[in-house]
This record gives sequence, structure tokens and C-alpha cells, in this order.
Amino acid sequence: MPLTLIRGDITTLKVDAIVNAANESLLGGGGVDGAIHRAAGPQLLQECRTLGGCKTGQAKITKGYNLPADYVIHTVGPIWRGGGHGEEELLISCYKNSLELAREKGLESIAFPLISAGVYGYPKQDAMEIALGVIEGFLEEHDMDVYMVFFDSELIIPSESEYEQILSYLKEHRVYEGPLASERVLREASLEGSSLSDYVKDKEMGFTPKLFELIEQRGLEDVEVYKRANVDRKLFSKIRNNPQYSPSKPTVLAFAIALHLTLEETEDLLQRAGYALSSANTFDLILRYFIEKKNYNIYEINEALFSFHQSLLGF
Repeated sequence: MPLTLIRGDITTLKVDAIVNAANESLLGGGGVDGAIHRAAGPQLLQECRTLGGCKTGQAKITKGYNLPADYVIHTVGPIWRGGGHGEEELLISCYKNSLELAREKGLESIAFPLISAGVYGYPKQDAMEIALGVIEGFLEEHDMDVYMVFFDSELIIPSESEYEQILSYLKEHRVYEGPLASERVLREASLEGSSLSDYVKDKEMGFTPKLFELIEQRGLEDVEVYKRANVDRKLFSKIRNNPQYSPSKPTVLAFAIALHLTLEETEDLLQRAGYALSSANTFDLILRYFIEKKNYNIYEINEALFSFHQSLLGF
């Protein structure tokens, strides 16, 4: 069910289907299209020759052949011509039609490149916003593991104003090392001395009971919570059935975002799981930034975390 952003080679992913940003002929090309055809082998081209091409915004499916993925969903993105020629609607259709084709086929996982953002010239941030918007809407209604895959060299950042605000926030707290800094290892910040362990021990209610108390207080259904948290249904069920479940720090924060907790409530939930927010940790500070702004869109938060090479929320 969750949406995951990853850097890497889409042709190496073991998923039910990968999406090919194809041209209308479906006979191969450059970029992702060429890489997929090379990895799949000549049988992919042979099958594509039988499909009669594909119109911009539409999608067609083939076998994966030599790819780890079972299928390839071919979709044709629009060429950017300034934004006044229906490019947005066509790009939305690419994602919608690909997801619907996967759903009709009964697939459980799918991986997308950022469609039209290469040689077709679609502005990357606009393309990213469209992709996230369509996928978010789809996942509200359906369960599927969806991946957005970026080349290692691709720099995907939030909107310029948001990015600058995050930079300013990080600089104020003296932790910024640049958007391309090496990914940091998350540190589990602790309170001085034994105060954290004492706090947890003295609490009558641990993380799991408190989580479900908060869910009940807010009148939310389970499905609404785990989808807001970008958490897999199976993981959510495991947490519900185990009062002593020990979550990771990102999982706790994912639920804090899903429940729209204040900063104080977030820190309380973290402490019940044995964690605390640190002012010396980029991951923690980005979460603080969004919570203080009362922006609880987990996809936007993960996009920001991804741009700073941080671990993401959920899953």
C-alpha cells in the first residue's frame, strides 16, 4: 500500500510491473525507454510490435521477459510545450491509466520513473507534484505498493519556496550540510541521564495503547490512519495485535503525522516508544518544521526528506 521514493535503476526492481516512459511507437528509444528494452531483451520489442503503438496519455502492458519485473506498463508522456497544450491533463492520464491497468491485472506492486521529466522537458517539480497527487488519490481507494524511482544523479526538491524555508530552518539549528550530503544514520536521541527510561517506566500506558487511544479520541477508522501514515496494512495489524510492539522512530513519527499531533503530543508519543527528537538531527528537524507548520501531508514530508537524503516515513 505505501508510496516509496527510491534512487536506483528501475530495471533491477523485483516488482509486479515497472512503468516505461515510452514514445508513441512503443519500439524503444533513449533514456528509461532504451534501458528497459535493453534489459528485457528482444522479445519485448517483438511483443511491442503487435500493439499498434500507444497514444499520449494512454498505457499498454506487456510481459517483462528478462526483467525482474513480471510486466512492463508502457505509457507515453506529453512533450512539454510551455504548459498550454494539455500537458498536465495528459501527464495525469499517464499515471491514472498505468495504475488502473495494474489494478485490472491484479498486480500488487508497481514502479514508476518520473514521466516526461527527461528529454520531453516537463519541469521536474511540476511533474513530481502531478505524480504524487495522482498516486496519493489512488492509494486512498486501493491497496498497492507504489515506487517512484529516480536516477542517483537526479535532484528532486520540494517547491523552491518550501525548500528555501527548510534550508533556513536547518541553518538556524546549525545542522545543514547541503542537499547532496551523504545520508546520515538516524540517531536515537536520549534524554540526559536515566530520565528517558524513568519516564517510560513510570508511564502507565506504552506506545501501542496510547496510539490506539489517540485514534479512538479522534474518531478515525484504522484504514484512514494507516493510509495517512503511509504504513502497510499488515504492519498496522501487527501493531494493533501486540501491546508490546517496539516501533522504529520513523514509524512513530509517521503515526504522529497521520494523527495530526502537535509537537508536544509527538514528543510524548515518541517517549512512550523510547525515543526523543534531537535538535542536532536533520531528519528530526525536518519533522519539527512540518509539525510546527501544521502541514501533515506525508507525501510532501517524504519528498522533503528524500531531497535531503534522509530516511522516509511509513512503510
